[in-house]
Amino acid sequence: MDAQQQSALEIVRRLRDAGFQAFWVGGCVRDLVMGRKPKDYDVATSAPPSDVLRLFPEGLTVGAQFGVVIVPREEGNVEVATFRRDGRYADGRHPEEVLYAETAEEDVRRRDFTINGLLYDPMSNRVVDYVGGQADLQARRVRTIGEPLDRLAEDHLRMLRAVRFAARFEFSLEPRTAEAIRTLASGIHHVSAERVRDEITRILTEGHARRGFELLEETALLNEVLPEIKALQGVPQPPEFHPEGDVWTHTLMMLEGLKEPTPTLAWGVLLHDVGKPPTLTVRERIRFDGHPEVGAEMAEAICRRLRTSNRETERITELVRHHLRFKDFPKMRRSTQMRFIGMEGFEEHLELHRLDCLASHGDLSHYEMAKQLIEHTPQEEVRPQRLVTGDDLIACGYVPGPQFKTILQFLEDAQLDGKIRSRNEALHLLAVQFPIHER
Repeated sequence: MDAQQQSALEIVRRLRDAGFQAFWVGGCVRDLVMGRKPKDYDVATSAPPSDVLRLFPEGLTVGAQFGVVIVPREEGNVEVATFRRDGRYADGRHPEEVLYAETAEEDVRRRDFTINGLLYDPMSNRVVDYVGGQADLQARRVRTIGEPLDRLAEDHLRMLRAVRFAARFEFSLEPRTAEAIRTLASGIHHVSAERVRDEITRILTEGHARRGFELLEETALLNEVLPEIKALQGVPQPPEFHPEGDVWTHTLMMLEGLKEPTPTLAWGVLLHDVGKPPTLTVRERIRFDGHPEVGAEMAEAICRRLRTSNRETERITELVRHHLRFKDFPKMRRSTQMRFIGMEGFEEHLELHRLDCLASHGDLSHYEMAKQLIEHTPQEEVRPQRLVTGDDLIACGYVPGPQFKTILQFLEDAQLDGKIRSRNEALHLLAVQFPIHER
């Protein structure tokens, strides 16, 4: 038993010693039964929040209105929740009231899926299963607890959670659960943009993103949450560059190649060709003129709609905007190459390009060229300190104005191209190229 488990066990023991029921519950039990290491531990107990706080005075009452107390531990915080049964859900998001329950079985039966409804008694090393969760784990399926339509209508986010769990664990969706999602799919608009975004991000980053998006399509959720991705279906591509098929197939293949991606890389992969449907022309051949720029604008709009942070929105948008630049990499001046590989987060641009190639023509020569340049170029050459500043230009007699930007970029390009390596060489080139009498 590791330190995190030991800590969670001690919390259960203290609650039991005080005369209350207490179990591990939810995802940690699911993971233990599956032979996986839980990320954290949750405890369900008959103790009301006031008694939990009495036993654990260090507890944090951030969720006390729902009967939840966070017990901080160095090994990992433990969420201790009082047995409860939810009242009526009026808005498809939150129960109107939270009522405490008397038994663990009542508490479990108001939860979402059977695989998340297991209890574990760490004192006797015993799984307690009131909902058939162990059978569903063995059958590798995601099934709601109780009537699917009722359970999903209570909190529409559960539809996306069902897809996420099925994709993450490579499970199937139980047929009645899948049909209920299709019936209620439009209800996802009752859920806040932030919660939708976070679930999609988890689908993209927890593993098996391709399967996740195939399930979003099969359950009619894709058109509700990301109609711009739905629009990729059936959009043809030039077969000489894209033998794999349409833009949807190409994107799925890239998603399949993701390995523990950052959220921004994953979203960048998903959205990189989102500008192709509106820019498609078919005359002598299939073309998507300007699709990176159009796609970048669309990606930014999607991020704003999902209330993505400014920093992540900027990174995702840049991934979309620059994803085609690698095709010109061999023809770039060295200064242009240096500016490109010196971009913040360039490793994500490079990985997106690698996945793009593997999901289409398979030619990785430009990827290898950029990778080699990074590996053999000292960091101080990629992002060198400027040899001449704006203050230097003023000291030399230049009048501040729009020309400063042109001059400084010219000198920086010369530096990145290796034509100048010192301040004196920069000042000499400045005098030659931009003599003061010609200002």
